[in-house]
Amino acid sequence: MNSVLDKGIQYLKGVGPAKAAMLSKLGLFSVRDLLEHFPKRYEDGSKWTSIAELQDGLLASFKCRVTGVQEQKPRRGLSILKVAVSDGTGQCFLVWFNQGYRKQAYKVGQTIVVAGKVKRQRFQPEITNPEVEDFEAAEWASVGKIMPVYGMTEPLNQRFFRTLIEQALELFAMLQMQEEALPLAIKEKYDLMDWHTALQQVHFPSSQTELAAARKRLIFEELYWMQCWVLAARTKCRSLPGIKHGPQGALERRVLEALPFALTQDQKQVWQEIRADMEELAAMQRLLQGDVGSGKTVLAALALAKTVENGYQGALMVPTEILAEQHYLTMQELLGRHGVKVALLTGRLKDKEKAALLTAIRQGDIQVTIGTHALIQDGVEFEKLGLAITDEQHRFGVFQRAKLQEKGRLPDMLVMTATPIPRTMALTVYGDLEVSAIRELPPGRKPVKTYVRNRQSREKVYLFIRDQVAKGRQAYVVCPLVEESDKIEAQAAVELHEELSGGYLQGIACGLVHGRLKSSERDVVMDAFYAGEIKVLVSTTVIEVGVNVPNAAVMVIECAERFGLAQLHQLRGRIGRGAHQSYCVLLSEKPSPEGRARLEIMASVADGFLLAEEDLKLRGPGQFFGARQHGLPDLKIADVFRDGEILLEARSAAKSSLEKKTSRERIERVLEARFAGVGDLIFNA
Repeated sequence: MNSVLDKGIQYLKGVGPAKAAMLSKLGLFSVRDLLEHFPKRYEDGSKWTSIAELQDGLLASFKCRVTGVQEQKPRRGLSILKVAVSDGTGQCFLVWFNQGYRKQAYKVGQTIVVAGKVKRQRFQPEITNPEVEDFEAAEWASVGKIMPVYGMTEPLNQRFFRTLIEQALELFAMLQMQEEALPLAIKEKYDLMDWHTALQQVHFPSSQTELAAARKRLIFEELYWMQCWVLAARTKCRSLPGIKHGPQGALERRVLEALPFALTQDQKQVWQEIRADMEELAAMQRLLQGDVGSGKTVLAALALAKTVENGYQGALMVPTEILAEQHYLTMQELLGRHGVKVALLTGRLKDKEKAALLTAIRQGDIQVTIGTHALIQDGVEFEKLGLAITDEQHRFGVFQRAKLQEKGRLPDMLVMTATPIPRTMALTVYGDLEVSAIRELPPGRKPVKTYVRNRQSREKVYLFIRDQVAKGRQAYVVCPLVEESDKIEAQAAVELHEELSGGYLQGIACGLVHGRLKSSERDVVMDAFYAGEIKVLVSTTVIEVGVNVPNAAVMVIECAERFGLAQLHQLRGRIGRGAHQSYCVLLSEKPSPEGRARLEIMASVADGFLLAEEDLKLRGPGQFFGARQHGLPDLKIADVFRDGEILLEARSAAKSSLEKKTSRERIERVLEARFAGVGDLIFNA
């Protein structure tokens, strides 16, 4: 059976080389891939809305008739195709830009099914780039009322996809001698539909009840095998001999006693957990979650002091040069004063400087190295790496984490993130790690007051900045997020800087930083801002992490509705670091309902852990398991936030299975097939 399902997709009728190439863009190469390309949603004719009921900003699907087709060309290089549709209760326009070829697909009187996000323009509903399907051609009656809708690429259409899926299912039905992958006891305990029926029902459901049961079975199985892998990785990591650090010594004690503040209770608890891990023979694999400004860096410094005192080297990898430089200065202050040799390794070092530094690291003359991705380049060798730390872990993936750890002989690993991860995420994405959390902010920190303002209030907002600068404070102005390119975003930053310098903030020293600026130019601006010579820093999101100016008490984020909650929270974390009250103003222009909801949450919630939960509710978990980020394959049907209860059941079942010697060998065979090549990234055997 496996040999048939693993045949190339051209094995199916109607798939020639051209169609196979199109399908490959969706990651579909075999019959099995096609069967596991689950519908992204379903059209249920009994639940269609009417045009009169369409609401601004919400997704909708409805059946209608085409009443008009018009292509406009307002200027050279721009065409707008508008298709007017009606269902008797009202009229709606379907809109496409520079896609005039679509005009041939629509005829007046044609019945179609439309799905997309509604936007009201002058009280008239519009849907831009909708999904459209010809009602007659779809053959709705042949498969019942519930129709699968698949993610695909043009010029493929839903009808073609459904035909292919039907072929694959027919082939699958003839090969039902395939044994269930899930152990029978688990299938019975959790009342799960059999695999064959689940695949049939998830593609062409006979009812909503059957669809729900099919989805539960397939979601459970996907999460079960994921948890088997995660738990097996965790067990193997703990079984491998690592570095056994000694108990607290003089250096560790001196660093701790020299801190200008006492550790909070949370910090003390987490430090005890890290110390205990480092003093065990098994290699530490710990994730440290802590909100912006919670004091993770201090704990990293203590851990580095411990490894240095035991005769080892430490490495701290961060995603940006700004953050690397900030950490280098901090570590010089916390460790360098006690004789620890700290160095900074980034891509901007000149060849001669870099060669000398690499030699010093290789010979053990440098005890703590702070760096960007430059740390994991092939030429970087440590004499005796005892502790590897990654900061802002969400910017790295498992590949980078593993590559840094491979610089030593299974050194202790500490992973830090200021983007809190809800429990279901932590169990899956970082299930091979122990998790610590700092929720308590250092004493004396005043919560940042956050306000949402519209564009009409823009002048008042910048007058407020002038007032704060007059009182001795400094401010950030963050440019709108532009997705097209670094170049366009940099251009937008330059234009905003010019506008403010010559307008609202005329006479005030304003600086500018963006991703296209040369490092030397950026350093001049940042140094002047740190020194207080520049009063207002206009910037793109390059200041999202690593910038620490206690005197900066105001942040204005232009077009804040374009940013996600996590990014807004990271940006807001640049202020509120000094003794003065700080203010964050979210300037917004006609936000969507989702954008408005994000901004209102930001204004009312300061806790990063709560914000992370809300962020996931609003936008979903995304590719938390992509190989780019974590080394594991993307989940094809499960959503670890939505399916949290099933995840916990699957984890319990996986744990039970792995504890039974009789089932371990079979599980390992399945894991080897499902996660081929991934194990070495984590196990480092």
